Formats: sequence, C-alpha cells, structure tokens
Amino acid sequence: MTGQHRIVVLGAGYAGLAAARRLARTARDARITVVDAHTSFVERVRLHQQASGQRIPAWDLRELLESKGIEFANARATDIDTAGKRVVLDAAQAVDYDTLIYALGSIADIESVPGVAAHAYSVATQEDVNSLPTPGGPVAVVGAGATGIELAAELAESYPGTRVLLLGSEEPGAWLSARARAHIRRTLERLGVEIRSGAKVIEVSPGGPRLADGSLVEAATTVWTTGFRVPDLAARSGLAVDSDGRVLTDATLRSVSHPDIYAAGDAAVIGGPGGRDLRMACATALPTGKHAADAVVARMRGREPGEFEFRYVLHCLSLGRRDGVVQAVHSDDAPARTVLTGRTAAWVKERIVRAAAWQARP
Repeated sequence: MTGQHRIVVLGAGYAGLAAARRLARTARDARITVVDAHTSFVERVRLHQQASGQRIPAWDLRELLESKGIEFANARATDIDTAGKRVVLDAAQAVDYDTLIYALGSIADIESVPGVAAHAYSVATQEDVNSLPTPGGPVAVVGAGATGIELAAELAESYPGTRVLLLGSEEPGAWLSARARAHIRRTLERLGVEIRSGAKVIEVSPGGPRLADGSLVEAATTVWTTGFRVPDLAARSGLAVDSDGRVLTDATLRSVSHPDIYAAGDAAVIGGPGGRDLRMACATALPTGKHAADAVVARMRGREPGEFEFRYVLHCLSLGRRDGVVQAVHSDDAPARTVLTGRTAAWVKERIVRAAAWQARP
C-alpha cells in the first residue's frame, strides 16, 4: 500500500457513506478508510418509526464497506492532529490521512434548555431511540418541526389511546404553505394528537415540560425534537468553524482553514441558493457527500474541482404510515404552490426514503 493516497471519511451517515460510495468508484487507486462509532447503518429519517415500536432496516457497516474494498474502523474519533494528518481514535488507536472528509453529522441539542438532558428523551441517533421507553402515560413531544410532527403522528397511530401532545412555539409545519399546514393539523387531530402552538418550553421537569407562562404540561415521557448541534471535534481540533461548531467550507466544500480537509452534511456550513446556508437534512447530506468526494478526486488528479451547486425540490413529511405531505419548493427552499397529501404523499415519501438509503449504501 506504499504510495497510495490515504483518504479518511469521518462518519458513516448519509453524507459519509455517499462520499465513500463515490470514492470506491472514482478513486480505486486510493486507500479509503471510513471511521464510525457504530457497527451498523440505520436510516436516520426512519428513527421516528423505530421510536414508535416499528422495526427499521439496518446494515452491517463492515460488511457493506469492506465488500467494496473500503476499510472500516469501528471507533470514535477523539482528536484530529491536523499538523501530523492523523485522526486519533479511542482505545489508543489512530489512522493517518492525506485527505480527510469530515461528515460526523448532528446530534440533539439537549444542553440549551434546563432539564432536557436529565428528564427528556430524543430521537436524533440510534442510541437515543434505543433508550426511549414504551409509552406508559401521556407523551409530550416538544418541537413542531419535521421530526416532532412525524414522531407525534407515528406515536398516535402506533399506540391508540395514548395521549400525545405536540408542543411548539409555532404552528406545525410553519415553514410550509397554508394548504400543507392545514393538512398537517387536520391529520394530527384525526390521529388524536393534541396540538399546542405558541407553547415555549423553558424547562423540562420529571413531571413534564414547563412553559414560559409557568404552567406545567404533565407527561410521563417528554421527547425533545427541537434544536440540533454538531460534535465539537472540529472546533477542538482547530478547524475554522461557525458559532455552532460547523466546519466552514469554500464553494468546493473544502475547509477554509485546512486545505487537506473537506466537510459535508450537517457538520458543515454550506452556502445554498438565495445566499442561505443549506439546512440539516438527508436531502443535502447525500449530494454534499458526493461532491466532497468528487472534489478530493479532482485535486488528486491535478484538476480544479467545480463549485458545489444545489437547489431544493421537495420537502416531505410522513404523517403515520398512510398519510403525508409532499411540498414542492423553490430553489431557495421557499414553498411553491404544488402540494401532495394523503396516501399519494405517503407513497412518494416512502420512495424517496428508500432511494436515499440506496444512494448512501456502497
């Protein structure tokens, strides 16, 4: 293996696996290593289904990667020695790189509001969902964004008779069109979900969330779905990051401070249409992972890579297993007129989720 260009991909989520898959085809002369603390890949966009007691697919990472000639290190990265070009792993391990693709994704923000870490659950990772108990009383889902909406719908559908409350400072689906918002509310209410808009949670206690007006929403289980943060590894390792710790990148997804490091997915700041940074989503993780890989290979071959170009097309939400919303959006993610609802939307959303998993798996 002497003389091979060593490419290390940190993270085996949608962005990391999309990068590894592309590299396996376009950089056959390189030594590719993927590092991840998990042994299996699960579809993150299905974790709300697992949280409601459903079984979701999982794939063995070592089997997936090594069958394509990609090395896999099942370990947690604890430091990046940017001067020595080495990723330090737990258990006194390390892996050297010539080029690094940073794709560690995001995790739930459980530190910003008092009591969340001690008294609430989340559904951002496999570990989060595995610790979530079966409902034994009222469930308060905090956050009326996509994750909160999908989770509330799945819980209400899977556990009929369980009281499910959806708390949010805004109307569920506030970023979507009026038609989409109306369908979301109508469907949630049909499933029995109690919606409380304008509810700002300032603390989570053992008995449930406490609102800004001082009232307590009594719940046996509180699930926190509002706010995400990224691992602090990039910041601790001296990479240029924004105030949230996401890696700052140029138009080719290269770190602005370390030219041998690229970043993709949730853990990167990536400019999009209309001057807005791309949102954290599977829809952006996959193309950014692929482009980061293409940029790495181009520079390996002595070429200057093209700039990353992206536009949004759809925003999809499932509302249980038999209903959903598919909102067409403009390039800058603003809602357009076209909206699909009901079973048709559920069918489209399922096909998109399956296609995303196919694109990620090598």
